[in-house]
Amino acid sequence: MTAKQPPSIRKEPVDQTPPIPAEEILEQAVEALDGIKAVDLVTLDVRESCGFTDYMVFASGTSNRHLKAMANEVVKALKEKGMRPINVEGEDTAQTEWVLVDFIDVVVHLMMPETRALYQLEKLWSAPAADRSS
Repeated sequence: MTAKQPPSIRKEPVDQTPPIPAEEILEQAVEALDGIKAVDLVTLDVRESCGFTDYMVFASGTSNRHLKAMANEVVKALKEKGMRPINVEGEDTAQTEWVLVDFIDVVVHLMMPETRALYQLEKLWSAPAADRSS
């Protein structure tokens, strides 16, 4: 704190989400996606090759409505365990082709099959680290 900053006036502690192990977040996300009929569900352990998350989950949906429903189910399942996503992107777009749900330790990518084939993120994150630059 610098001399010009006033002291904090917060009298109550900040409500923080209790930490949940990444493996439990992954398990809950996969169960939620299985329950809502996600297509071609793939999980990747990226701890050795990625500095911003531990696991990535990829699944396809049959329509943009299905993508949004899948995202909502994942958020709902983890909210019941006391975990909220740091961000959800793409669910507010009418004709979305990709919804990303970010739980920090687990990032869930929900895509239309065409979008998934175009970006090939599973292939990118499965490649050895030296191959990613090419």
